Amino acid sequence: MGAIRAVLRGRGNPLLRATDRHEAWVTLGALALLAVGAPAAGWAGGALAEAALRQEVRVQHEERRAVTAVVVGPAPEARRFAGDPDDGSGRSTVVAAWRAPDGTARTGEVTTGSRAREPGAPVRIWTDGAGLPVRPPMDAEAARTHALSGGAGAFLLAAGCVEAGRRSAVGRLVRRRYAQWDREWAEAGPDWGRAGTGS
Repeated sequence: MGAIRAVLRGRGNPLLRATDRHEAWVTLGALALLAVGAPAAGWAGGALAEAALRQEVRVQHEERRAVTAVVVGPAPEARRFAGDPDDGSGRSTVVAAWRAPDGTARTGEVTTGSRAREPGAPVRIWTDGAGLPVRPPMDAEAARTHALSGGAGAFLLAAGCVEAGRRSAVGRLVRRRYAQWDREWAEAGPDWGRAGTGS
């Protein structure tokens, strides 16, 4: 920090140029944005994502209903889904029957656990307003996890933008410094280092 303070003041080094001070200010600004701005962006992104996901959870819970269906039989060309081999909870598709919210009888393929494959076995499924099978609604814990991921993504994006901006600004300053050096070398002339020149 002392080196940055010395560069910002411009004291103690006769070779210090204005571009060096500008570079120090850019670095200090980037550090401040990384320390304050990126976490604020992450918090804001996470908060916005959480609010949107909570609303989505409410909507899904209002639109979807848990229904008890009854297994009719195995699905044609039944598909088996991989589960944890230790708990034996592999998933499979069966044909089941249930009632829509308006009382209409429905039959279709649903995914069930290994214990509910026999005809007559009850199966809990989720349906939409028309009584068609849908995925279970998102729970609050999953929404919170997604919101945390969104906040972390916003933080990383903000930090990346700050670093990209810092690199771009420092690159321009370095190019300006080199151009200034080239002008000064050109002004010194081709014989600047020869003995006896200028005397």
